[in-house]
Amino acid sequence: MSNINHNIPLSASQLQLRSLESVWHPCTQMKQHETYPLVPIVSGKGVWLYDAAGERYLDAISSWWVNLFGHSNPYINAAIHDQLEKIEHVMLAGFTHEPVVLLSERLKKIAPGALGHCFYASDGASAIEIALKMSFHYWLLCGQPQKNNFVSLQNDYHGETLGALSVTDVAIFRETYAPLLRPCTHVPTPDWRYAETGESPEDYAIRAADALERYLAENHAQTAAFILEPLVQGAAGMGMYHSAYLQRAREICTQYQVHLIADEIAVGFGRTGILFACNHADIAPDFLCLSKGLSGGYLPLSVVMTSDTIFQAFYDDKTAHAFLHSHSHTGNALACRAALATLDIFERDHVIETNKSKAAYLNKIATPLTDHSKVKNFRNCGMIWAFEVETDDRDFAAKCFQAGLKQQILLRPLGKTIYFMPPYIINEQEIDLLVNATLHVLDTL
Repeated sequence: MSNINHNIPLSASQLQLRSLESVWHPCTQMKQHETYPLVPIVSGKGVWLYDAAGERYLDAISSWWVNLFGHSNPYINAAIHDQLEKIEHVMLAGFTHEPVVLLSERLKKIAPGALGHCFYASDGASAIEIALKMSFHYWLLCGQPQKNNFVSLQNDYHGETLGALSVTDVAIFRETYAPLLRPCTHVPTPDWRYAETGESPEDYAIRAADALERYLAENHAQTAAFILEPLVQGAAGMGMYHSAYLQRAREICTQYQVHLIADEIAVGFGRTGILFACNHADIAPDFLCLSKGLSGGYLPLSVVMTSDTIFQAFYDDKTAHAFLHSHSHTGNALACRAALATLDIFERDHVIETNKSKAAYLNKIATPLTDHSKVKNFRNCGMIWAFEVETDDRDFAAKCFQAGLKQQILLRPLGKTIYFMPPYIINEQEIDLLVNATLHVLDTL
């Protein structure tokens, strides 16, 4: 029998010590916490996180890009509580329930194109696995088993399970696990930071798309799908590109009969200033992968949306023709109810329009940042901001994180790239604090 009294909260030092003894934290060299202690968070409200010592931190990165409407949002809380009184979970094989049906119908209405079929999982990498498998299986059922290769963008990130990692181009992950991965071709990124001097972002995007066309012209017979992060490549340091690339990619994939998979796990639900990044180019992918903000950041939930053409290829009397994939918590009722509440807030509060004014305000007051001697490539796409810091300090990211905490802000740089992805409920006073605190961090470092 456990002798732990769960009614007595652990102190900050107890949380730090016992976490190190029992919790293996993600993407973390655990030994570094000998120098940089874990931050023991005990509560959250709005854009703020509160630690065990009573200090607060503005969550400038939405807790790894998931939180849309603040921590402990009363509307989402109430929806989950109501669902708890009904059913928390039931397997989705042979059963169904109201939240998953209603969520699927609402996603169908708002997604780009005619993506009317939803397949659920628990996280973004799982959604990528589903889309890859579904694309391959579709071509197999269509009598083209040779179409089993994939192509993605240079610097793209799609997750860390083996299938997702196979189409990811982030060196630290790929080099470590290379023996376990399928080969994948990475075509040039349209990220405008790679443009030549005097070349516009649009012109460079078109030039990068030409490289995709040349590749598919020669390899389309063996290629199942092209996968990309639309408009913003997150883990690559928030690389941003012109929507002309999406338009050309759609045209090229259609021409050469290759599926287009849009990984909107990080950029969906308003992050790029419009509900879905694909909307900027007025295109529809063959597969749309969503997660993170789907449930408002509350519960693990992801979905792959696809067309009736794809769905009908699997619709058959033979069990072997079914899509052979499952997750224990597929379509979890609590997570779906949180997602429905999230979509309610989008409609009720006119979030997309409100975000435009917030983005304009941050851009207006960011002049001291853009003019800072250490800052280069300051950029913005919707509710995402990023810039590089000129420094030779190899420990910059960790030091920036620690300096940010002292200024009441949570920053987690990607290498030497500082970025902001705050919850949408951030107000002007909090934006002021974020910008001024970041300036102080830069000057301190």
